[in-house]
Amino acid sequence: MTTTTVTRAGERTCERLPGAWQLGLLRGGLELKQFFRQREQVVFTFAFPVVFLFLFASIFSDDVQGAGISASQLYVPGMMAAGIMSTSFQSLGISIAIERDERVLRRLRGTPMPPASYFLGKVWLVLVTGLLETAVLLVVGTTVYDVELPTDAGRWAAFTWLFVLGITACALLGIAISSVPRSGRSATSVVVLPFLVLQFISGVYISVDTIPDWMLNIGALFPLKWLCQGLRGVFLPESANVLEQTGSWEFGKAALVLGAWCVGGLVLCLLTFRWKNRRDG
Repeated sequence: MTTTTVTRAGERTCERLPGAWQLGLLRGGLELKQFFRQREQVVFTFAFPVVFLFLFASIFSDDVQGAGISASQLYVPGMMAAGIMSTSFQSLGISIAIERDERVLRRLRGTPMPPASYFLGKVWLVLVTGLLETAVLLVVGTTVYDVELPTDAGRWAAFTWLFVLGITACALLGIAISSVPRSGRSATSVVVLPFLVLQFISGVYISVDTIPDWMLNIGALFPLKWLCQGLRGVFLPESANVLEQTGSWEFGKAALVLGAWCVGGLVLCLLTFRWKNRRDG
């Protein structure tokens, strides 16, 4: 993409405009600045899972029979998974719906900025906040609740692909669900309700060995359950896998389901995403 300018001597020169990737980086920087300038939002985003971790770990503090861990240790990976989904699915689902309602998307669509740059900016926002959220919970888990960091490269590799696939799948679902609310005002209730239900049936707040099988089977259709299970496999000892529905971490199945949601989420985005509100035609 180029623009033509006229010099004083009357000669025409061509200046190359920034590409989609470069504009995406700039857009990501703007998204991060806007996020960190809203102090209340920053505090809520990073404090919410930590507070819930503290509450549940304090209420259910006994050792888990037969698993070789305490209940508080069991909650740390689940809260990490919920934090990843919160900074991606919930954050994008609500913010994009509000931007559409306030016609921000419509104005951006009318600029020369490639559409891909807008989504790249959101990707950078989600990636940075997701990493920070996970780091905060890891620090709390290791210093307060005696969660041990993996000592072998295999588990760190599993953590990496779980994080990448999980945050990608949840971000794409967040973009897709942003088209469901009819207005920015209803976005919070439309997005938060399914996220809250998934947290209860995916093993975030309740140990999976106490959840009815039919609920676990429903939760297994969505990314959060596999993200929780995979992170438990990374940060908990092997003895804890007796709590799982099948008695194993099922890393391979987690990769398949999360990968499928990445593909399915992308298809949903392409089919449903709108730059304008329904009332705007």
